[in-house]
Order: sequence, then structure tokens, then C-alpha cells
Amino acid sequence: MKLIRWIEGDHFHPGILQDGTIYDVSAIISDYDEKFFSSGGMTFLSHALNSNAAGIKKITGHVTLTSPVARPSKIVCVGLNYADHAKETMAVPPPEPVLFIKSTTALCGPYDPIIIPKNSTKTDWEVELAIVISKKAAYVELTSAGEYIAGYCLHNDVSEREFQIERSGTWDKGKGCDHFAPLGPWLVTPDEIKDVDSLRLWLKVNGELMQDSNTSNLIFKIPFLISYISQFMTLLPGDVISTGTPAGVGLGMQPPKYLRAGDLVELGIDGLGESRQEVIAYTP
Repeated sequence: MKLIRWIEGDHFHPGILQDGTIYDVSAIISDYDEKFFSSGGMTFLSHALNSNAAGIKKITGHVTLTSPVARPSKIVCVGLNYADHAKETMAVPPPEPVLFIKSTTALCGPYDPIIIPKNSTKTDWEVELAIVISKKAAYVELTSAGEYIAGYCLHNDVSEREFQIERSGTWDKGKGCDHFAPLGPWLVTPDEIKDVDSLRLWLKVNGELMQDSNTSNLIFKIPFLISYISQFMTLLPGDVISTGTPAGVGLGMQPPKYLRAGDLVELGIDGLGESRQEVIAYTP
């Protein structure tokens, strides 16, 4: 399945994208949130679709997509998880995953703008594969980690490098600004992805290809990341894990290159769709 959400006025609607057609499931599902995932909502939704349950209606016309999952309890990100990205930023590939938290208020839709924060001069891009957690996960064994995956999403881990690196402390202050986590367009269930360890991911800025890699190059693979992170914090249903970015970020260029108002960022991952974000300046 491909789960989507769209916004109409102040209301969010859950839906399914199937064979190019959008179906509204808001009559049987309130939202794709922690309650949905923890109560077996994925199985219920699958059965409802297969049985053509009443209340599922076809949508025609344009909808404004937002994040395919409601605001999670946390967005956990993995840093330096591609060796080529570590090299371009003059960092050593880590012996264990580098973890940081991205503010949930950064979450936005796949076509929402990237907002350059107030006083920012070094806003950067990062295409990443994200995982959505299906059930409560604490001290997960590596062999069972796959059971905790609700699906996969495309994610742009937008970053402000001065805030992240030059302002002391942790990376978090350069990662959590508003609109710094465009997610989607879809949440794709694992059965639709043939091999998650062999997906091309790419990103363009103003039509120029900046990042072009494959998830086969991840240093720490997805089952290990789920198990590892769950040793340090409990992951709740609907939580997001973003698995790291490959080489080609603005920070790694000589000289570095950063986003400016008017730029257009486009990105995609095999099977997970494509997104685009116009870059705008912060206004009060």
C-alpha cells in the first residue's frame, strides 16, 4: 500500500494511492498516527480495501499532499551513514551510528517550501531514506527488527550548517527549524519494495544533479539501526528514523554551496516517489 495524507482547510485526510487513484479512507480511519499504527491499523486498512468496505471513496481532482504520517513523537536521524558523505565533510566513518533528534515541528509535506531560517546563511540539502515504525520498540533483537517497519518514505533532512557545526553543542539546533523535514509523498509498505538495500536516491538543485547514490552504500543497514536505536530510547508507533545521506551536500563542495531564496530542490528514491521544494526566505 501507499499511504498518503492531504490537507483541506484546517483538516487532514488519510488516504490510499492505488494504481494512480486516490481513495479517501477518512470514514474508517481518523489519521495515520500513533493510535492507528499501535492498534493494528495497517492490517485493518488492508482488509477494508480488499473487501471494498463502505466509506472508501475515490477522489478526483487535485489534493494538497502533506506528510504521509501525522506528527510523530520523534524523528531520529542517523549521521555520517554513507562513507562518501563522511569523507566529503572531512569526518571519519563512525564505529557506531551517530544519532540526533530532529524536531517534530520541522515536519512538513513533500511539496511545501523550504524556509531559510532567520539569520541563516548555510541552509543545506540531504536526500534520505526514512523508516516509519509500526509498533512499540524497546531493546529490539536484530533478528526481529524487520517486524517493526510500517513502511518507508522519502525525506529531505534539511540542515543549517552554521547552526549545526559552528554554534557549539549538538547538531540538533541546525536540524529542527520549521520546514526542515519534508516527508513523502507516500508511506510505502515493505511488501511493495523488492530490495530496500538497493534503491537509487538522488537530489537536484535548480536542475543540477547534486546527490546520486544507492542504499546499498549505507554503512549501517536498516535492521541494525532499528535494533541499535531501540537500545537507547523506546520507539513508538509512527516514529520516523532517517537513515543518513550520501555525498553531494552543499557543505562538501569546494567552495561550499548553500540554498538561496528562489532555488528549487527536487529529490527521489526508487519506489518511494519524488518531491520538490521551493526555497523561500523567512518572514515574520
